[in-house]
Amino acid sequence: MMIVFSLIMYFCGLMVFVMKRKHLLLMLLSLEFIIISLYFFLFLNLSFYNYENYFSMIFLTMSVCEGVLGLSVLVSMLRIFGNDYFQSFNMLW
Repeated sequence: MMIVFSLIMYFCGLMVFVMKRKHLLLMLLSLEFIIISLYFFLFLNLSFYNYENYFSMIFLTMSVCEGVLGLSVLVSMLRIFGNDYFQSFNMLW
């Protein structure tokens, strides 16, 4: 039952990621939601098979690095362009 819940969470996050593709902040939030659902699914599978949870700690470390990198891109984009729209991020103009 919980595995189905984590898959529903994943597809809801994926749907929000596709629908809100104009704002960088909403895309980052939906990516973090997808990461949380994948971590939940991974934790359930590792607990079900009685494996060690070291891989889940490595996964959390990498997801935190991904989140920090996304926030730094967001802050840089806000300082340069003044908003988080991808329309203003076009470098060819």
